[in-house]
Amino acid sequence: MTRILAISDIHGELGLFQQLLVKVNYNAAQDQLFLLGDYIDRGPASSGVLNLVAELKANGARVLMGNHEALMLAACRSVDPKPWLHWITVCGGDKTLESYGYKIEDFDEAVIANTLPAFIRSLPKLEEHLKLMESFESYIELEDAIFVHGGVVPGKAPIDTEKNELLWIREEFHAGYQGGKTVIFGHTPTYKLYHDAANFSVYFGENNIIGIDGGAVFGGQLHVIEWPSRHITSVASKKPTSVK
Repeated sequence: MTRILAISDIHGELGLFQQLLVKVNYNAAQDQLFLLGDYIDRGPASSGVLNLVAELKANGARVLMGNHEALMLAACRSVDPKPWLHWITVCGGDKTLESYGYKIEDFDEAVIANTLPAFIRSLPKLEEHLKLMESFESYIELEDAIFVHGGVVPGKAPIDTEKNELLWIREEFHAGYQGGKTVIFGHTPTYKLYHDAANFSVYFGENNIIGIDGGAVFGGQLHVIEWPSRHITSVASKKPTSVK
């Protein structure tokens, strides 16, 4: 029987991602891999993660967009400098740029204000990864489960939901979902769902939701859940926890 494996919120932690695939003995010929978004920002190797994501996608993995991919696309495709400044100063985009060998100073004010999208298109690897992101799906729905980055709007089918809601929703979904299908999601680190800064384990909600963002980039864990067995395999970050 084909295993379904789902991973979310890698956030540039390439080493942990590679370790987890080895630990779970992932085999592209035998397993179906679902990646649930947020491959970039804050961590040290976003470009490397996207290289691996592209390889996995070419070999059959289904890849979802996360809100951080949406932020990066908005930053790099808009002629308005506000999304760019928000991405690099608030969302960890500065670390993503560093993973491509760039510094914030390489994008001067004149470029940001006037020609940023054209300038980005002249940077081959960055442009390649932006096009990759534009190919990502918003959700995956099976007979018994929905895989999504942020969550679903209670009472609304994913197909009838705005993409941004699927990427960004939090409390309304966490508290209000009552659907029959199990929803496997990332986006919200599980320590926040547990209200416990030391708890990065997978969150099994009583209302049929499963949160798998173990806060790896914050010193937590990177998880893979096997469906439908719900078996969890994890690798722990070796860096200090940076949450309160």
